[in-house]
Amino acid sequence: MDNMTYAQDFLRENPDIEVLEAFVIDVNGVPRGKWIPRERALDVLTKGMAIPRSVYALDVWGRDVNTAGLAEGTGDPDGICFPVPETLSRVTWLNRPTAQVMLAMHNADGSRFFADPRQTLADVLDRYKKVGLTPVVATELEFYLIDPVRSALDPVRPPNSREGRWHTGQTQVLSISELQDFEEVFHDISIACKAQKVAADTTLRENGPGQYEINLNHVPDALQAADYAVLLKRIVKGVARKHDLDATFMAKPYGRQAGSGMHVHFSVLDENGRNIYVGEDGPADTLMHSVGGLLANMGESMAVFAPHANSYRRLRPSEHAPTYASWGFDNRSAAVRVITASKPATRIEHRVAGSDTNPYLVLAMILNAALTGMKEKLQPGGAITGDEHAINHEPLPTNWDYALQRFAKSSFAYATLGQKYRALYTACKQQELSEFSLRVTDVEYDAYIRIV
Repeated sequence: MDNMTYAQDFLRENPDIEVLEAFVIDVNGVPRGKWIPRERALDVLTKGMAIPRSVYALDVWGRDVNTAGLAEGTGDPDGICFPVPETLSRVTWLNRPTAQVMLAMHNADGSRFFADPRQTLADVLDRYKKVGLTPVVATELEFYLIDPVRSALDPVRPPNSREGRWHTGQTQVLSISELQDFEEVFHDISIACKAQKVAADTTLRENGPGQYEINLNHVPDALQAADYAVLLKRIVKGVARKHDLDATFMAKPYGRQAGSGMHVHFSVLDENGRNIYVGEDGPADTLMHSVGGLLANMGESMAVFAPHANSYRRLRPSEHAPTYASWGFDNRSAAVRVITASKPATRIEHRVAGSDTNPYLVLAMILNAALTGMKEKLQPGGAITGDEHAINHEPLPTNWDYALQRFAKSSFAYATLGQKYRALYTACKQQELSEFSLRVTDVEYDAYIRIV
């Protein structure tokens, strides 16, 4: 079905729609775009929409990053963005009848615009296609429901349950009653996922106060898997707001509670649909080589897996958040967990990235590392047992500045994202890092202002 027919059918089947939210995804995974009145929606859905190219190089506060080269001194030109197929859908959590569509930017000749993170993942998938392989990918996203009322002295706290319990110190992992406390929230999330064709699967209560996880189904299209992750974040935040709550995908909102990760599960199919990670008597050599590639390039990828100052608070020992480039069989203490319990579903779980990441960039780095490992036949070394890491396991960067320095010089990041995108990403993150260096925290005042 062509774009014109698809758009016309959608608008005819949804005669009450008044406005179309059309957006792209920036370097931080943040949706940015415009509201389009219904009478102009068909034009946008079939002919595209102009958006400043500089929207892809904003810092987390939404400010231009001039050193990224897309704004200052360029005249800030527009690029043409076209709808991503299958993302045209209803927004179920707003009072005004609203539709949404995700956009991807292209150059004038129709080629992919380098600064669109969605296109960087598409480039990696082209490399798989050239060798007759298809990644099958799913993500698991953890997040916190939080009280929308915040202050400087009380910046984050869990929402009270129906009984008004204050449960900051409780864990209640896998609690059914905790899910039931927010039954209406999760019911509306489910409705929104179905309306937007987001393949959501299991919902569960996680370790932190008000922390939950939603798993997405495996799909043989990593670009679609990343789309699902981005759209799920929008859904969770929008539905929470509808219920007078907030939702945060911040990696570590509570200093003494569990962090929120985005775990990535994947296997790889050949042209006959066979899972190449399955061997005759266990994991195939291709799986081990993929693990080798993931571990060899993990340190240089940390600026993508942990993109914010807060991200590094999550990376602490014994919190199921990896601090070493290690792997193990069905071991959640390892950075890479190899799952072989069901032979047909043999796969890799990459456990490093936080929920605060850009899913397109995370999947690009992971999948290219796995492909590199297969091509170069890299070996991962020995598996860990428990949480014991040997001296030969590389410690992962747990400092934002150091991680950025490694990324900025990384030949692997260059090969995965291209020189221009590696430079753009580094510039955006360096601007954010510089801003944090100018902020004096309350902890510093508490510790030093009268003592030293």
